[in-house]
Amino acid sequence: MIAALASLALTGCSAHTGEAHRTAPAAQAKAATADKALTDAQELRIADAEQRLIKRCLNRQGFTYWEAERPSLEESRTLGYVADDVAWARKYGYGSRIEAKEDRARLANPNLVYRKGLSKERRKAYDDALDGGIEAPEIAAELPNGATIRRQMGGCVAEAEKRLYGDPVVWFRANKIASNLQPLYVPQVMRDKKFVAALHVWSTCMQRAGHPYKDPGAARQAAKEQALRSPSDKTFAAERQLAVADATCARTASLRAIGKERETHYVNALRDRYGQALDTSRRIEHEAYVRAAGIVGPRA
Repeated sequence: MIAALASLALTGCSAHTGEAHRTAPAAQAKAATADKALTDAQELRIADAEQRLIKRCLNRQGFTYWEAERPSLEESRTLGYVADDVAWARKYGYGSRIEAKEDRARLANPNLVYRKGLSKERRKAYDDALDGGIEAPEIAAELPNGATIRRQMGGCVAEAEKRLYGDPVVWFRANKIASNLQPLYVPQVMRDKKFVAALHVWSTCMQRAGHPYKDPGAARQAAKEQALRSPSDKTFAAERQLAVADATCARTASLRAIGKERETHYVNALRDRYGQALDTSRRIEHEAYVRAAGIVGPRA
């Protein structure tokens, strides 16, 4: 259950198209409220800017690099544990065909073909230029569960992250803590009386619609498994029907709003210990977005 919730992501993520004006990063970040998460559109713009910076960096060193494909903003939506956008569900279901499209794009990544076609010496030079290769310096962050996560960081990837996030080490450590708090608060949300009551309303609504699932995660998993077994038009039509019922019942139960409120409550209870990491991560995200807005435009 916890794995299915991702960042709990009870709210789902709607696609917002509003963009910030291009002012100084410090002033722009200050204008953004500290407790306001980035929208899908803003997060995608940071990712696109990172790709653009990596390309420029590799080009300077004599290598070719293709930026990752940029699907539409609508197709790039992050689905949370609770998704209540009926119109999106009617068009995309749970996004199985979007995921299949992304899988095909990864398999056809021109950068992999390009790297494979390089000589042994040039391939090593390419790897070193891209991310520092096997000798890149390592950074580490201790997670809330006591485990330590490590990554190597160098080359054009490190250069791009430094340009966007300022100090990549500070960003890495704060972000890994902030994004790994789920095991501490998700179980509390799932046991919360208000959320349990709303989930009961959702499941009752779904049963009446002919879909007897205990929670949104179970419904989505069933659709995903069916899509893998039989990716036909008939299966996709059934996926969309189920997703529409799911979203409709989520609205009936106010499941997203209640889930978000309870999530915020339990996350705030962790602020004594992890507040600094949460605030640092959010601040750097906003600063990175402002920098990204000066590098690439928004997705259509």
